[in-house]
Amino acid sequence: MEVAQQTLDCDVLIIGGGINGAGIARDAAGRGLSVVLCEKDDLASHTSSASTKLIHGGLRYLEHYEFGLVRKALIEREVLLRAAPHIMWPMRFVMPHDQGQRPAWMIRAGLWVYDFLAKRELLPGSGSINLRTHPAGQSLKAEFTKGFIYSDGWVDDARLVVLNAMDAAEHGATILTHTRCEIASRVRDQWQATLRNENGQTTQVHARSLVNAAGPWATQFLQDAAHRPSSKALRLIKGSHIVVKQLFDHPFAYIFQNPDGRIVFAINYEQDFTLIGTTDVEYHGDTNKVEIDASEITYLCELTQRYFKKPLTPADVVWSYSGVRPLLEDESANASDITRDYKLDLEGETAPLLSVFGGKITTFRKLAEEAVDLLAPKLGNHAGKWTEHACLPGGDLYGKQPQNKSVREYEGFVYQLQTEFNWLPAKLVTRYARAYGTRTSKLLAGRHSLADMGEELAPNLYAAELEYLLKNEWAQNSADILWRRSKLGLHVPADTVHKIDRWIENRK
Repeated sequence: MEVAQQTLDCDVLIIGGGINGAGIARDAAGRGLSVVLCEKDDLASHTSSASTKLIHGGLRYLEHYEFGLVRKALIEREVLLRAAPHIMWPMRFVMPHDQGQRPAWMIRAGLWVYDFLAKRELLPGSGSINLRTHPAGQSLKAEFTKGFIYSDGWVDDARLVVLNAMDAAEHGATILTHTRCEIASRVRDQWQATLRNENGQTTQVHARSLVNAAGPWATQFLQDAAHRPSSKALRLIKGSHIVVKQLFDHPFAYIFQNPDGRIVFAINYEQDFTLIGTTDVEYHGDTNKVEIDASEITYLCELTQRYFKKPLTPADVVWSYSGVRPLLEDESANASDITRDYKLDLEGETAPLLSVFGGKITTFRKLAEEAVDLLAPKLGNHAGKWTEHACLPGGDLYGKQPQNKSVREYEGFVYQLQTEFNWLPAKLVTRYARAYGTRTSKLLAGRHSLADMGEELAPNLYAAELEYLLKNEWAQNSADILWRRSKLGLHVPADTVHKIDRWIENRK
């Protein structure tokens, strides 16, 4: 049986559905360019959902004198908090002072620089704290008496990718998930590419430009699909995290220094858990199957034992995740020392090829803006920048333009939703607000009782939410829903996976 084939014409074909690809798709579509994005798996299914889930300047990068990168990230930190206050929020970090490591004056000086490299409107500044009296000191060993506190932000990384893809689609972009680019060839003034989805259906794309945002596969895509040499070398660094039952009951997160110079965070996660990570190890394995190893688990457990009163062992780990970060090779001997900055490589005047190397989640919007600034003029498009002053889908709590009020009065927005949908459990509305923001009203449109929500496949997981995710967010299976569109995989019974996949299959 012959599989159907379609043909698409566009200005920009983007390879890769991680944060950089989705961000570029959003920016380009918003400037009026026609966009096709293809991702071989699900959106955010690799590196972009395996971060420490922080919007931060990168305090430790100051030690490597990367002031430009830190300043850029600190500026973006507040831009993003305003644009999507439902999936991002401010967080205070406590750093216990270890007498055997960096002296207190050096840490204080670094925090002063961190505070003043960029303007702050939403986040309080840093300071010193007494861990004998501060709530964060109660979980720590008695020898840690002095500490420091500063601000950064938290983000649901996978949802950030999905929201960018949604905004791109709402500006006219075509988003093709579970679709691989098999070959891309420059033919005169355009790129001709063959895409194939998991069902074997092929799509021929004729594109005026090509963007390689394949992350860890960026150099591989150039060699195997585009048959072009890469001007950059990537160093693949695996970062792994563990999740354990909640270790502390207060709103502060921790940043710990290890004797080897690495930094590890401990952050309360999904109400009932604590997230600990990350590691930084060289990776030479299969980039499609990245998993934590026993030595990484031991490393993270031993580090927390250095600080926390409560001992932690590998047996306490309830979940883990790992991702490979494609960092620009810079000859650093230590994986932790490699720059997290990005490089955009544009080649060709007609049918240009733009490759994205490196980067970090905090600076994705700026990377996307700079990428389209480079590409658009070559396509005859001179539309202005726009994403700095636009909310992401669901983030327009008090209007279409980002504002401080959205961050500062988020709890008021949640209360409004709970009042509007008072027939739902308040805790469920709170979760909807965090995931969908103002789009909660779209999810619940036409529903007025629990009976209208459809089958309850797991506690507080109704068919209505699944329908919304399949229709609006490219979800296709239980993994997409439980681990990327939500983190319900940590909370639901084991048979929920089968129930969701069966429910989806029965809808076809």
